[in-house]
Order: sequence, then structure tokens, then C-alpha cells
Amino acid sequence: MLDLVVELAEQGRSLEPEDRARLVNLLLESLQETPIADIEVAWSREIERRVAAYERGEIEAFDAEDVLAEARRIAP
Repeated sequence: MLDLVVELAEQGRSLEPEDRARLVNLLLESLQETPIADIEVAWSREIERRVAAYERGEIEAFDAEDVLAEARRIAP
């Protein structure tokens, strides 16, 4: 009897490239403790929270070029 994992891998190789990529992503997602969809929802909420705080004047924004220049200065 063939190893189930080997058998599944052989079946996977017969898929179209985009379907193989989708399968790989689904398998990788299954290894994560927190599903990617949950992470994306959390980031969306955080983005909304930060934008609202910026619009209320509670936080300051910095130019990306300045931030990157400072990062290069700190960690060349």
C-alpha cells in the first residue's frame, strides 16, 4: 500500500499550476495556529483604528522616506 502522503502528492502534481498553488496555500494555512482570514480581519480593524486616530489628530504620521532613512541609519 502506498503512503497516503505520497499518493496525495502524486495527485497534486496532476493539477493545473494555479490549483497546485491554491492547494499549497490551503495546506500552509492549516499549519498556522491562527487562520489567515482571522489575521486579515484583525489587521483591517487595526488599520481602521489607526486611520481614525490619525483623523482625530491623536497620532502623527511620518513620511515613508524619512522613516526608511532613519531605519537605514539605525541598522545599516
